[in-house]
Amino acid sequence: MMTLKGGCLCGAVRYEWRGASTSASYCHCPDCRKATGGPYTVGVGVDAAGLTICSGKPKGYTKTADSGNEITREFCPECGSPLFTRAEVCPDRVWIKAGSLDTPELIEPTYQSWIGMAVPWAYLDKDLPSFAGNGPLPDEKTV
Repeated sequence: MMTLKGGCLCGAVRYEWRGASTSASYCHCPDCRKATGGPYTVGVGVDAAGLTICSGKPKGYTKTADSGNEITREFCPECGSPLFTRAEVCPDRVWIKAGSLDTPELIEPTYQSWIGMAVPWAYLDKDLPSFAGNGPLPDEKTV
């Protein structure tokens, strides 16, 4: 059993996740870049049932992706820190923003997605499996 704790910059939203395993990945898609303000995001995919919001209430912004599926990005309504991403096609999963973790050093990305959309100056780990689109998702779903 693994436990991950984290929250936003101002401390208004705190969360805890408990579960058996996680996967982490870099995403280079334009929407993730805009949502985080960086060249990519690192998302930690976890079982949504294991996530508990301990304090505060994240606000969500839902957008229809190029695939036609809805993606909801959740953030602190006070300081704007990105916290989670949820995908309509994977209702049992949530992607925790690795930068919001109290111990991000526990996370090690295992693949990178949407590398064809990466900005030229973004870090690309040549040793990781790389995907032009989504990386591995449950049941071959597309976000």
